[in-house]
Amino acid sequence: MPRRLLRLLVALFVLICTVAAPTAAADPAGCAYRNAPPPPVDSSENPAPGQQPPTPLALPSQPVGGSRMAECGPVIPPGAAGAPANQFESWVLADLDTGQVLAAQDPHARQRPASLIKVLLALVVMRELKMDTPVTGTWDDANQDGTRVGMGPEGKYTNDQIFHALLMHSGNDCAYAFATQLGGADKAVAKMNALAHSVGALDTRTATPSGLDGPGMVSSAYDLALLFRLAMQDKRFADAVSTQQIQFPGWQDKPGFVVGNDNPLLYNYDGDLGGKTGYTDDALHTYINAAQRGGTRIVFVGMRGTMSPVTAMYSQSVPMMNYGFDLKSSKAQPVGQLVDADPTARPAVTTATPPPGAAQTLKTLPETTQFGLSTALAVIALLLVIAGVIYLGLRRRRTG
Repeated sequence: MPRRLLRLLVALFVLICTVAAPTAAADPAGCAYRNAPPPPVDSSENPAPGQQPPTPLALPSQPVGGSRMAECGPVIPPGAAGAPANQFESWVLADLDTGQVLAAQDPHARQRPASLIKVLLALVVMRELKMDTPVTGTWDDANQDGTRVGMGPEGKYTNDQIFHALLMHSGNDCAYAFATQLGGADKAVAKMNALAHSVGALDTRTATPSGLDGPGMVSSAYDLALLFRLAMQDKRFADAVSTQQIQFPGWQDKPGFVVGNDNPLLYNYDGDLGGKTGYTDDALHTYINAAQRGGTRIVFVGMRGTMSPVTAMYSQSVPMMNYGFDLKSSKAQPVGQLVDADPTARPAVTTATPPPGAAQTLKTLPETTQFGLSTALAVIALLLVIAGVIYLGLRRRRTG
């Protein structure tokens, strides 16, 4: 009988340890880019000498936004027509107000965002900088790689002018000017990454403030829809992306000039609210656009797009926007939800409320003291096995 008891306890221990093991990360078979994007085509993402390449971001145990957000192919509501043909490898259509994901394709595929990451930079800027602050341009601003608006040394600007030019014309000089005010590129990137994680954009890691490719740069169509929705709740951002033209100051002997919005749908799509364009050699084409019809506002995000044979990203996006409005008007069942905060964050565990006058401070328990149910079950099982072994030994002594 004791041997049977011991075998039972050992089996119980193994079973509990198996059940208590951490849940495997959501990584359905066939999702080619669930961990990281395709290999780069150039050296822009090589780490600095002496530095190791960043490891892929951890996968959450459950797909952010709902179970269907883990699917790799088209994610379409039951009974709805398929999405129009397009050349985006991953995309999301969502309701800007409710956050409902209307349809998608491989929404959590980790791709490079290119200049769409400027939406995240804009969120940090709106939290930390004042729009009426005067800024003097520098040669470093003027010499930034990629798309530039035209900042220059001795140019006199306000943050509001730089903010509009950043979003309207994707100025990397504007991104650099903001990064300088935020403490430099490294600190700006750290603030962007911290904000992304706090709001639930867990596929996102910024490497550069502007969106130029860098080591570990990654995001997803889901994350960018989430970030754009959050940004559109601030009137300053909504105004900037919907502005068609602004007058921008010159510098030294260069006169001022007009900056136009580079999003074509803002000019020719009914009810367009603006968006953001992006392109790098590694990211290929990326695009965000939002529009309103009646009381419905939707956003489309497309990533790793191609123009094959010769179809502009904006032309491909028009039928996608129409498709989103059709899904809303038909009351199709949403396929997911854009979250408002990091769903993996642990809720604070505090002590009981102190009585009036008590000098006690409520503190969150340290992580090392927060034992989960799985740990407790494993400990109990181990104690049961030890007790069984002791019992068997004592019994042998009595019968020997």
